[in-house]
Amino acid sequence: MINNRIIVRGGGDIASGTIQKLHRSGFKVLVLEIEIPSSIRRSVSFSEAVFDGETTIEGMKGVLVKTYDEILEAWDMGYIPVAVDRYGKLIETVRPIAVVDAILAKKNLGTTIDMAPITIALGPGFKAGIDVNVVVETMRGHSLGRLIFDGYALEDTGVPGSICGYAKERVIYSSYEGKIKNIRQIGDIVKANETIALIDDLEVKAKIDGVLRGIIRDNTYVTKGLKIADVDPRHDEISNCNTISDKSRTIGGSVLEGILYFQSIIPFLSVAN
Repeated sequence: MINNRIIVRGGGDIASGTIQKLHRSGFKVLVLEIEIPSSIRRSVSFSEAVFDGETTIEGMKGVLVKTYDEILEAWDMGYIPVAVDRYGKLIETVRPIAVVDAILAKKNLGTTIDMAPITIALGPGFKAGIDVNVVVETMRGHSLGRLIFDGYALEDTGVPGSICGYAKERVIYSSYEGKIKNIRQIGDIVKANETIALIDDLEVKAKIDGVLRGIIRDNTYVTKGLKIADVDPRHDEISNCNTISDKSRTIGGSVLEGILYFQSIIPFLSVAN
C-alpha cells in the first residue's frame, strides 16, 4: 500500500501554501494546530477551521476533526482535516510518510527527525540533518525556498521583507496586553494613524496607508509584543487577501520538492511504514 499521508504542524498562511501544494499533488494532508491559533492572514489560513469548524481557501475545504475516524472521513470526502494537537500525538496514530513543521516559531517546539521517514521544517530554529532531514529557507530574497540539507536557515532579522519601500512599518505588534476588539477588517483600506483595533480600550493604529492584509481574530487575548496585524502598501492587493501569497506558494513548492526528492533516492519510503 502506498503511504501518501503527510502531517503539517501549523495552519497559518505560510503553512497553508504548503498544505495547498501537497493536497493538490494528491497527498492526504492532516493539519495539526494549537487550541487558540493566532494567525494574522486568517482568510488564507486553515487554522480558522479550529474556530469555525471549517474554512475554504481557493476551493479547498478544511474541516475540524476530533477523532481518527473523522480524519479518514475527511480524506474520503476530499477535504483537509484540521485537528487540535499541540504536541503531535496523532503522528504515531496516522504514521505519515512526512511531517512538516510549519509553525514558524523561529525555534523548534518539539519536532524531531524520527517522527516520520521524511521530516521538513520551515525557517530558522532547526538544524538540517540533526533536527529534521531538510530545512526550507523562508527569508525573502534570492534564497527563498532553497532546500538546506546541512545546517540552518538564515537567522531571523526581526524586520519583515520590504514591499514598496516599507518593511517594519507593515507589521503591527501589540503594545499592550488584553483582549482585542477589531474595528477594521481584512481587506479594508486603512490610513496611517487610523485606529484599526482596540486592546482594552487602548488604540491600535496603522503605521502606513494600505490594505489591511491580516489582523488577529476578534476578541483574542493578546500579549505585549505579539504580532497582531499586517498592512500591505499596495492598494491593488485587496483581492489577494483571499488568495495564497507568492511567498507561501514558493515555500510550498519547495516542501513538495523535498518530499519527492527523498522518495526518489529512497524508494521504500513510498510504501506504508
